[in-house]
Amino acid sequence: MKANALKPGFEHAICYSGYREGQSPVDGVFPSYHEIHEDLNILKENWKLLRLYDCSWHAEFVLDVIRNESLDLKVMLGADMAAEQSNEHCPWGASYDERTLVANRRENSIEVDRLIKLANRYPDIVSSVSVGNEATVEWTDHRVPVENLIEYVHRIKAAVDQPVTFCENYVPWTDKLEPLAAELDFISLHTYPVWEYQTIDGALDYTQKNYYSVADHYPDKPVVITEAGWTTRSSGRGIEPWNASQEFQATYYGELLDWCKEKDILVFVFEAFDEPWKGSPDPHEPEKHWGLFTVDRKPKLVMQELYAHL
Repeated sequence: MKANALKPGFEHAICYSGYREGQSPVDGVFPSYHEIHEDLNILKENWKLLRLYDCSWHAEFVLDVIRNESLDLKVMLGADMAAEQSNEHCPWGASYDERTLVANRRENSIEVDRLIKLANRYPDIVSSVSVGNEATVEWTDHRVPVENLIEYVHRIKAAVDQPVTFCENYVPWTDKLEPLAAELDFISLHTYPVWEYQTIDGALDYTQKNYYSVADHYPDKPVVITEAGWTTRSSGRGIEPWNASQEFQATYYGELLDWCKEKDILVFVFEAFDEPWKGSPDPHEPEKHWGLFTVDRKPKLVMQELYAHL
């Protein structure tokens, strides 16, 4: 393992996706080098570790900016996996014909090649890699069979020096993901109390239970949190509007970081900036409002003291 590889202990870490108004990975409209440079100049003031979700042009620009501008930032680089299997349990539909699934498997293989290429091109910046994101949970629309993920892990570990993980909701880790966990260097879980109808009063306790349900199951394996956060607005889809606010976000963020610092747990806060492209067209759609900053790069309540100059 490299000397600068990701360590499982506490660090100021955040999930970063830089898509602004009119930009979307679905449409292939990416932030520019200049826009990403602007974002990273904001983030470098408080964070040292970023998590990226794919190996697209967006990721390449991020890695280029960090190297070219000599920024003190490291990256967990992820692979964006398309569905290799239909999932009847997905609430918004995930039924695919075989032709689509074959094409997706081909594209996933190419994405793994891109991940390997970028990890080796930027070994001083990429501190770990993830073979996918939320591809096995019950409701996913991009399900990948566990045995396929294991094959991808073997392929990646044979080609890169960085530690390898997989990012998923806490639930599958103690059941169907046990064979995958055995092949990983560390486990990455997601915890979202607000998505599970928890109030702010019990949110941290719920997060702790989520974390320890996995960490206690794998006492000899490092476990990190790669997503935890609180949305600041909701249309009522999955989250009651009264339970989404900047005040609740600030409270959860503070309690989460205090606990993770005390227990020396690495946590990637979700997420840096609001992303209007996500979810439904409703402007109050909760998927659009998880950022610690608005889409126009203004600090929300949680960041206003630290970023009063913006």
